Amino acid sequence: QLLIKIISSPNTNKSFIGIPGKKCGTIILTAEELSNCRDSAMMQFCANKLDKKDFFGKSDPFMVFFRSNEDGTFTICHKTEVVKNTLNPVWKEFAIPVRALCNGDFDRTIKVEVYDWDRDGSHDFIGDFTTSYRELARGQSQFNVYEVSHTLGNGRTVTESIVTLLSFSVESEFTFLDYIKGGKKKQGNECSSLPSIGNPSQSTSLHYMNPYQMNAYAMALKAVGEIIQDYDSDKMFPALGFGAKLPPDGRVSHEFPLNGNIENPYCNGIEGILEAYHQSLKTVQLYGPTNFAPIINHVARYAAAVQDGSQYFVLLIITDGVISDMAQTKEAIVNAAKLPMSIIIVGVGQAEFDAMVELDGDDIRVSSRGKLAERDIVQFVPFRDYMDRTGNHVLSMARLAKDVLAEIPDQFISYMKSRGIKPNPAPPPYTPTGHTHHHHTQI
Repeated sequence: QLLIKIISSPNTNKSFIGIPGKKCGTIILTAEELSNCRDSAMMQFCANKLDKKDFFGKSDPFMVFFRSNEDGTFTICHKTEVVKNTLNPVWKEFAIPVRALCNGDFDRTIKVEVYDWDRDGSHDFIGDFTTSYRELARGQSQFNVYEVSHTLGNGRTVTESIVTLLSFSVESEFTFLDYIKGGKKKQGNECSSLPSIGNPSQSTSLHYMNPYQMNAYAMALKAVGEIIQDYDSDKMFPALGFGAKLPPDGRVSHEFPLNGNIENPYCNGIEGILEAYHQSLKTVQLYGPTNFAPIINHVARYAAAVQDGSQYFVLLIITDGVISDMAQTKEAIVNAAKLPMSIIIVGVGQAEFDAMVELDGDDIRVSSRGKLAERDIVQFVPFRDYMDRTGNHVLSMARLAKDVLAEIPDQFISYMKSRGIKPNPAPPPYTPTGHTHHHHTQI
């Protein structure tokens, strides 16, 4: 109902509810339909002879860009970084979606305000100027040299400072769907950890093979894998295990094919992986420690061989949360962040997952030997958070798959964008031979 009110009226005022009898302020909501423009404008500015605002120094200038709205008001759409202690700043190049800057209306007014940054937040106003997307698109020229003006207390307008556009370019913002339509292929690699957590024939084991229902490993594999497999044309996935003694000599391995075939570890679809997983539980002996680095490096070798954007690799690791080679795993992730791959970790059981959260890197980017990962490529979720107490496994597994895969499109796009890889043109829609009727309904 609130959404309908916002859309149907120019401005919607809603009062904050707090202490009874006390006014807590009002928020004004304004709605405007966004254009379908997907371009992004790249700009860089510099300034000369800005006002000196700091008593002991010069100024710490930054710029704020405002888009004009249909009702004549302005909305902030970008802030530059602060350049410290200078009256002649050169700001870094930045990108802003054209929709945010002018909503596709190239003649709409864009207001730019220049401030001197203050630590307490009371930034000093230096001056402002107005322009438009059409003017900016002319690039570096006499048309994009702006006088920054401000009004004094006596009402007199003073113009002393100059802001100059140094560069302007436009890039198309491609979506995950653009790449999928153009034929980019995602490769799935499924891995289950098989650490020393008991005999699979005993109910206390996380790998317990209950004849009536799937264990947590199998449920997580099925929930996530059934979605990932739809992005792979041949549905053939290499499935690897780690943390077990292998027959016949009992050698400990952290990188072995679940189907037992070293030459061809590929399984046919998710059902083929589940079959190989269950078969491996009968032939190997679960054994620690649990090392992640060999598996990550295994997939990274494949990804390193295909960096032209034609393939993207997704490594799904299902584990009980115990990890024995944290330093090596961090180094493997930092190296893999440069490659076309993402890593999904699903933690099963009741163990503490502090190490997995650290690898996720949402709060603090993973680093190794002082080097930060180029991209955030790891997504971690604890399986126990998705167990439905009512027994509705279908709904809970759907939520698991949704959250696990939520970051993959952005990670995919970040790689393609960092390498300047554009999607292939989408193939023309299929038209049956012999048919001349050209009306199509697409859903």
